[in-house]
Amino acid sequence: MFANYLIGLREGLEASLVVCILIAYLVKTGRKDRLGPVWVGVGSAVALSMAFGAVLQFGSNQLSFEAQEALGGSLSIIAVGLVTWMVFWMRRTARHLKSELQGKLDAALAMGTVALIVTSFLAVGREGLETALFIWTAVQATGDGWSPLAGASLGLLTSVVLGWLFYRGALKINLAKFFTWTGGMLVVVAAGVLAYGVHDLQEADWLPGLHAHAFNISSTIPADSWYGTLLKGVFNFQPDPTKVQVGVWLLYLVPTLFFFFRKPKADSAPPKRAQAAEAKAA
Repeated sequence: MFANYLIGLREGLEASLVVCILIAYLVKTGRKDRLGPVWVGVGSAVALSMAFGAVLQFGSNQLSFEAQEALGGSLSIIAVGLVTWMVFWMRRTARHLKSELQGKLDAALAMGTVALIVTSFLAVGREGLETALFIWTAVQATGDGWSPLAGASLGLLTSVVLGWLFYRGALKINLAKFFTWTGGMLVVVAAGVLAYGVHDLQEADWLPGLHAHAFNISSTIPADSWYGTLLKGVFNFQPDPTKVQVGVWLLYLVPTLFFFFRKPKADSAPPKRAQAAEAKAA
C-alpha cells in the first residue's frame, strides 16, 4: 500500500503543481476569463486516465492465462520505462518547471482556446496515464485489487491538498530535494515491478528459466505472512525468484540508482528562455 501511496503522491503532486502554476499565472496576469479551458483540459485528462485504467482491468480479464501474463509483463516493463524517464526528467527540471510551463502557457494563450485546453490536457494527462498504468501493474503483482487502489487514492488526495496549500502560499518545500528522494524510492519500487514483469513473461513462455530459482526462503519469509505481504506490497518481493528475475533486478536497480543520485558536474543555470519567462512573470 505504501508503494502505491508514494506513486499516487508523487504523480498527483506533479499534476497538482502543474495546475496550480497554470491557474496562478492566469490569475496574476489578469486572465481569469481563460481559466475555463484550463479546467476543461484537466478534467479531460483525468477522465482519460480513469478510462485507460478501466480498459486495462476489464479488457485483460477477457484474455487467456498466457495472454494475460504476456500483457501484464509487457505493460509492467513499459510502466518501469515511463516511471524511470519521469523521475530523471523531474529531477532535472523541477527547479525550472514554473518558467517552462509559463512559457508554454503564453504560447497557448496566443494561439487560442483550443491550445489552452490541449496544453493543460497534455500537462496533466501524462501523469494520469503513467499513474493508471503503474497502479494496474501493482494490482496484478499483489493480487489484491483494493490495497493498491486505496494507497494510490490516498496519495492522490494528499497531493491535491498539498497542491492547494502551494497555491495558497501556505506550504513551501524544496521541490528539487522532494522529487530526488521520492524518485529514488520509486526506482526501488520500479525494480520490483520490473522483476514481476519478467516473471509474467516467463509464465507466458516468452522468456526461459521459469523453474530455475535463484533462492527459496519461503520457510523464512512465507508469502502469506504479514511481513511477506508487506514486502510484496511495497517492493514486489518474492521469496523464490528466478535467476533471470534477480539478474534483471540488479541490472536495473544498481546503475539506475547510481546515475540518479550521482551529483552533476556543475549546476547549470536555467536556459535564457526560462530566465526571460521568469523575468516577465515577476
